[in-house]
Amino acid sequence: MIPPAPVHWPGLDGNAVGCREKLKMLAENYAEVSQVLQDAFEDAVLMGVEEAAMRRILADVVAGLVSPKRVKR
Repeated sequence: MIPPAPVHWPGLDGNAVGCREKLKMLAENYAEVSQVLQDAFEDAVLMGVEEAAMRRILADVVAGLVSPKRVKR
């Protein structure tokens, strides 16, 4: 079972994000990405991919995400 979205989202200054619209967007994004990951995981397992391997593959996708604030050279 996927855990619910965080109640507090840490901001750059160490305080929780407080803007209602930002919190709404973060919750919507969390729900959407959770569903997409769950669907991809289920499809892979039903097609014969080993569960632990698929979890590692999905974790690698997250680890490879590029920050929009990353300095481009």
